[in-house]
Amino acid sequence: MKYKAALFDMDGTVLDTLGDLSDSLNHTLKAHGMPKHTIDEARMMLGDGMNVLIHRAALAGTPEEKIQEVLADYKAYYGSHSSIKTKVFDGISELLGELRSRGVKTGVVSNKGDFAVQDLSKTYFKGLMDASAGENEAAGIARKPAPDMCLNMLKLFGVTPSEAVYIGDTEVDIETAKNCGMDCIICSWGFRSVEHLKEKGAEVIVDTPMEILKAMENAK
Repeated sequence: MKYKAALFDMDGTVLDTLGDLSDSLNHTLKAHGMPKHTIDEARMMLGDGMNVLIHRAALAGTPEEKIQEVLADYKAYYGSHSSIKTKVFDGISELLGELRSRGVKTGVVSNKGDFAVQDLSKTYFKGLMDASAGENEAAGIARKPAPDMCLNMLKLFGVTPSEAVYIGDTEVDIETAKNCGMDCIICSWGFRSVEHLKEKGAEVIVDTPMEILKAMENAK
C-alpha cells in the first residue's frame, strides 16, 4: 500500500454526531432567546469549528460579546451531552482495525474543540487511533483548512504528506488535503451531498468505509 498514515475528520466521517451537535446547538440558542435550526440547517453550518458555528447560527447582528457568551455555553453543554445520540458509523471500527493491522498509522484531525475530540476518541476509538487532535487556535495552531493540524500529526508519525491520505466529508476536508499536499478520500455519508462535494472538487468519493480501504489499496 502507498500510504503509511490515514488521517480522518471526526464529525460525519468516523462518528455520526449530528444529533448531539444539533440538539446542543438548539438547547443553547433557546437559552439565549434565539430561534432554533432544523437538523439539516445545522448540518450545513458545521465543519469550520465551534466559533464559526455559533456565528452562523446566532441571530444576524448579534454583538461579538454575546456570540462568545453563547459559544461558552454551547461548549459547556455539548461537553456533557456529546455521547447521547452519537455512534460510530457502521464499518469504521473494522476499517481502522484493518489499517492498523497493516501498520498504517491512524489519526483524527477535527475542527471540533479539542476537549470534545479527546473525549470522543477515548470513548469510541480506544486502541484504534494513534493520535487525535481538535481545534486549538488558542495555542496558535490554525484550524482546517489550514495545513497546520495535519502536518503536526504527520510529523508526530514520521510520515510525509505524500505518504498519507486525508479522509473527510466536507469541502473543508477537500481544501485541507489540498493545502497539505495529501491525497483525499471523501465520504458520501457525512454532512454534505454528493452533488455539493463534486462541485467543491471531490475526486474520490466512497459510499462505505471498506471502499476507503479499496481506494487506498488502488492509489498510485
